Amino acid sequence: MAELAKDFFWGGSIAAHQLEGAYQEGGKGLNTMDLFTGGAYGRPRQITEELQADTYYPSHQAIDFYHRYQEDIQMFGDMGFRALRISIDWSRIFPRGDEEEPSREGLDYYHKVIDELRKHKIEPIVTLFHFELPVGIVRNYNSWLSRETIDLYLKFVETVVGEYKGKVNYWVTFNEMNHIDPQTEVSDLFTYILAGLEYSKMQDKKQTLAVLGYHMTLASVKAAKMIRKIDAGNQVGCVFGLTPYYPKTCRPEDMLLSFQDTIRDFYQIDAMVWGEFPKYKMFEYQREGISLEITEADRVAFREGTLDFIGLNYYASAVSSAVKEEGAQEAMFGGELNPYLEKSDWGWTIDPIGLRYLMNFVYRKYQKPIIICENGLGAADEVSETGEIRDDYRIDYLGKHLGQLKKAVLEDGVECFGYLMWAPIDLVSATTGEMKKRYGFIYVDKHDDGSGDLSRKPKASYYWYKEMIASNGENL
Repeated sequence: MAELAKDFFWGGSIAAHQLEGAYQEGGKGLNTMDLFTGGAYGRPRQITEELQADTYYPSHQAIDFYHRYQEDIQMFGDMGFRALRISIDWSRIFPRGDEEEPSREGLDYYHKVIDELRKHKIEPIVTLFHFELPVGIVRNYNSWLSRETIDLYLKFVETVVGEYKGKVNYWVTFNEMNHIDPQTEVSDLFTYILAGLEYSKMQDKKQTLAVLGYHMTLASVKAAKMIRKIDAGNQVGCVFGLTPYYPKTCRPEDMLLSFQDTIRDFYQIDAMVWGEFPKYKMFEYQREGISLEITEADRVAFREGTLDFIGLNYYASAVSSAVKEEGAQEAMFGGELNPYLEKSDWGWTIDPIGLRYLMNFVYRKYQKPIIICENGLGAADEVSETGEIRDDYRIDYLGKHLGQLKKAVLEDGVECFGYLMWAPIDLVSATTGEMKKRYGFIYVDKHDDGSGDLSRKPKASYYWYKEMIASNGENL
């Protein structure tokens, strides 16, 4: 079998709100994720309108990457990372979201992070919106329901992209905006994560979600044009969290439903790749009594702001069944859990072949380069009496998924230029707020009761991934 490209981006992905901490330092303003309490498997995180005394907010300290980025990037460099996806917290650059001038302290901080990555020959891939929405944008502009928020986002984008011109070549406009429309009670927190608006409090849910999704999509295409205007060499993508659905039976109804479930979240990608907001989505909105304001300027923006690449976040597949059977377990983003697959400690199915299926589905639909931006296993790692962390289950998980990625590239012809594992270091889980749900190659001594000295320690998977990068995946 042929080999992966020598410049394949091996690395990882992180997000500011899940690891930086220092939520009141460096001139930072409050973002919506700073209002999320801790949670647990089966106990959803809560959102408070104001900060409450004696309430634990995991993002406030997180793993203190803000002060320890040099140590962490050194460890990534020692592993041989070729790329790291980071996010720039909007509230560190414009604390309220709408200031006339950006925070010099915030801009300087990310200069230091990016310079440290460059020092270790790690390509920075920068996400411009990974859920870090300034609270002021929600309170003063009604979040993404307002077109003013699009303009404020574009000002943030122009500021950041211009500031790091020549240092950053790969930009991501949004992370997982497709989850704006919850399909289950468990996933409805994503509406708040993305928009700072509680799903349960929406008066007209369908209309509100349609406007939110449209405005974020419009913001993305406008940003894409702007980013390339600032530097024609910039590459622009958007990252989507996608779930492939399998029919539960060979009943035609199950097959049709599995297709509908799989493509449910693709309308935003269609708009960003094909240069036009999809007619089928407008037909759906018209049928449901939903109205959107689409101007001629919007139509031009869609034509001029198409993507250079597509980022995929993949964790699990699900099952579609037109006949709801009693006792079937619900998957996080809709559908059912596949009874033929094993599950993680947090109830997510483990399906390596699903990654290959999804890569083929997306690439054959769009013919755009793909980068895997998130894929990983949350597990309750434990330190042994000898101080070792033997996460062989993570090695097995990653090895099987990377084996399928390699088949997608080398046997199926999918154009994939990188794999960024989520997350290369333990951090706060976005869905549960836990530290117990660990993903990293690097163990962080931080626990859900707030205890721990924040020291870092490589796990067994750290050395496995280092060898895998050194061989460029030859032994997968």
